[in-house]
Amino acid sequence: MLSYTMKMVIFPLGCLLVILSSYVLRLTPNLALLLISGALLVASIYGEKRYPVLRNVHWIFLGIFHYFSQLNWCNMLYYMLIISMIQDKQRVAQTLPISLLFMLQYTVIRLSYVPIDTYTLLVSLFDLLTSVVIIFLYHTLINSEVEKRRLREKNHLLTLHDPLTGLLNYEGYMNVLKETADEQRSFLLIILNIQNFNGFDKEVEDNWSNIIKATGESVSKQFADAYGVSRYAGDRYAVVLPEIQNIEERMASLLTGELRGLQVNYIISLYPGMSETLQHFITVAEDRLFQQQRRKWLKNGEEVFRSERLRAVGELAAGMAHEIRNPLTAIRGFLQLSRGQDFNIAPWYEVIMGEVTRVTDLTAEFLQFSKPQANHMKPERVGHCLERVMSLTESDAASRGHRITLKITGEPVVVNMDRDKIVQVLINLIRNAFEAMAEPGEVHIDLLQDGDQALISITDTGIGIPENSLATIFNPFYTTKEEGTGLGLALCQKIAQDHHGKITVHSEMGIGSTFTLHLPMGA
Repeated sequence: MLSYTMKMVIFPLGCLLVILSSYVLRLTPNLALLLISGALLVASIYGEKRYPVLRNVHWIFLGIFHYFSQLNWCNMLYYMLIISMIQDKQRVAQTLPISLLFMLQYTVIRLSYVPIDTYTLLVSLFDLLTSVVIIFLYHTLINSEVEKRRLREKNHLLTLHDPLTGLLNYEGYMNVLKETADEQRSFLLIILNIQNFNGFDKEVEDNWSNIIKATGESVSKQFADAYGVSRYAGDRYAVVLPEIQNIEERMASLLTGELRGLQVNYIISLYPGMSETLQHFITVAEDRLFQQQRRKWLKNGEEVFRSERLRAVGELAAGMAHEIRNPLTAIRGFLQLSRGQDFNIAPWYEVIMGEVTRVTDLTAEFLQFSKPQANHMKPERVGHCLERVMSLTESDAASRGHRITLKITGEPVVVNMDRDKIVQVLINLIRNAFEAMAEPGEVHIDLLQDGDQALISITDTGIGIPENSLATIFNPFYTTKEEGTGLGLALCQKIAQDHHGKITVHSEMGIGSTFTLHLPMGA
């Protein structure tokens, strides 16, 4: 509040003003003692920096000076001295007694040279109250300044630090890099990316926050000698270190210790190294981390794909073995029965041949499902394809007592496709619709456009598909037919996917089902 320099100016000028005023007004009883006491007061002010003990005797010299000046204007010096004495104290209980004692001294000395009457006493009371007001105003101002300083420090902290971990944020991290580079020091930069943090469950956000904070603490503890540790971009940490030799060992200790169980990618870069500028160095370091993450993602993707492929092959093999075992078991049983009749299989010939045919059909469909298909893709008009499907299925519909209709709306639709395969899919879906209707019913085929998609829907009036079966009807070997292989819909879906499309189904029990083939339109 009142600096040493200000005191060196205010007190000499104040003393000079009081001395001149007292002399001109002929108030001082002894000019020499007034000058001496003024000189001692100023000397104690000037000497307090070298001899702090002098601060304890300011009030004595000021009292003597006041007494010999016999001028009330000394109250200005008292107020200055009060502020000087209390500026390092924070509580009212510490400052108020000092102020009252100083003003009491002023009042006693003042009463020694002025008549004591009602006015004088009221003025003295007013002076004491003034000192109290000054103290409270002083503390109000001090508290305001403290609060402003605290807010500035808090804002500065939030500007440069991450609120969750207390580590530097991105701006703070950049400042540390710049300051270290400006000092022309070489340093190591470690960037860590914690992949497990991506896509955390909102219901366990507290656990995620604990992991974030614990990771920051672990990194800070392992690299206590760092110039700065930062957390930015949610799941990324950066450490700026002096150039040291055992950095790989320390990283290995961190990964196998506190960060065990987390998927961590990291890179270590040396500045200046091959980078000409700090910005280029940061860009290269971030790019190295990205490339490392990308290689890991691709590797994980390949492993997931291979695992899924092996799982699918295993499911197909298990289903194939199960489906073939049933007819082979029947054939084996009939052959064993024929042994008791001198191997006369005539009574069971038709059944055995039926089972053999079933195995043959199953094997043929399995091979068709599993082998790579030849690419005969070319732009075709879907309308022509549907007209061919109608010509191939109308007689079957009539023989079953069903009615089949075709509706094409809009402009001609062109799709890049293998026409024979799409015809195979549609015939399969239409025959499934026929079989789903125990009584004579209707099958409606509709073609329409939806954006860049061609939609071919086949709707029947059959019994419908149970809701719990809708998710599995396209799985290989899943069937509700007694004579079915369970590969028909799976093969249809595979052909649709080979055309970059798909088959969807909507069904209501007792009303019917709609199978929709989605195909991307071509030129």
